Amino acid sequence: MTPRAPEPGPGQESPGGAGEPGAGGPVEAAVARRTVTPPAPPVPHDTRKEALLLWLSSRLGVVVLSLAAGAGAVSQVATVPFLDRWRHWDAQLLITIAEHGYGGDPAAKPDAGLPAFFPGMPLALRLVRPLVGDWTLAGLLISLAAGAVAVVALARLAEFEGPPGTGWRAVLALLLWPMSVFLFVGYSEALFLAFALPAWLAARRGRWPLAAALAAGASCVRITGLFLALALVVEFFTRRHPVRQAAWLAVPFVPLGLYSAYHYARTGDWLAWKHAQEAGWGRQLVWPWQSLATTWNSAMGDGQFAWAFRMEIAGAVVGVGLVLLLLYLRRWSEFVYVGLQVGALVCSAFYLSIPRSALLWWPLFLIVARASATGPPWRRGIIAVYALVAGPLMVLNTLSFMQGAWVG
Repeated sequence: MTPRAPEPGPGQESPGGAGEPGAGGPVEAAVARRTVTPPAPPVPHDTRKEALLLWLSSRLGVVVLSLAAGAGAVSQVATVPFLDRWRHWDAQLLITIAEHGYGGDPAAKPDAGLPAFFPGMPLALRLVRPLVGDWTLAGLLISLAAGAVAVVALARLAEFEGPPGTGWRAVLALLLWPMSVFLFVGYSEALFLAFALPAWLAARRGRWPLAAALAAGASCVRITGLFLALALVVEFFTRRHPVRQAAWLAVPFVPLGLYSAYHYARTGDWLAWKHAQEAGWGRQLVWPWQSLATTWNSAMGDGQFAWAFRMEIAGAVVGVGLVLLLLYLRRWSEFVYVGLQVGALVCSAFYLSIPRSALLWWPLFLIVARASATGPPWRRGIIAVYALVAGPLMVLNTLSFMQGAWVG
């Protein structure tokens, strides 16, 4: 006969445990029946993989477009070697600085506009060119690698600030921007973003030593680093970070001072980069209505740059609208970053490179991404509408650049 288990004494649990039927009182049994296992947290998608896939696919698309144009689809490109299709305008000027310095090619006419370009991209060209043997190829590879870093940082920033799925939308919005050809060629935009976007992400996370070091790198590449440095100051104090970390905010200004000192030693001019803009491109400060009038007259004419000036006006409208939206949203640091750029561009003698400068306005792409990732179902189509408008212009400008036309 099987021996019977002893009854539990006072204060003792039944061997079956409180969760088994009959093991505890009615309250314990009811609790056991109503207990629901919490669902497992969703597995986060690989933001980095999505961003890199979009980046590499878009770069391959530009290559295919270039090869198709060279195969006879565009007669002006068919006779031009592949690398020479990307060696126009600023790409050539940056190569000149990398090869000969700010004095320019001694065999050519001196170019007073060269100091307008900060040394980051020419130095990168000097480092990469011995490895590949060609200046233009070096520029393409620098932009390829730098752009990969930039889109990953943009995707992470979007996911950090917005709902899941915002990252790839922000990257797509950047890559479809009408002037995204300048992220492919050997211009300085991709290299600037490779420093600036990780710097902004680090600042958002409160990692100020890293943010300051990366922002200093951005200041080596473009004067836009000055606006980034000022925006980081606003970001620091509006987020109420520990005051003991405020000293890091001075670091991004150091390369700007060193670059000015370098040209002062060469020419005796502390603002050589600013005066180079005036000498090379006529960029003098005027009242915004004067700049608009000059640009409008050029855009409405029938000159060879009329289409480019129409794009400039459209870019200015987008820029002013973005500044007002950031002000309305009280995104103070982003308002400073974009607002200072837009203010400087619309107060120039005429609109120049505004749509291209918009590649550096990542708040624009974050807003497009957030708007299409949240809210009612109809808002999911915002990114599709954006693609239908911006995508064809991006293809058109890419083909135009390969032909040597001015597109920004």
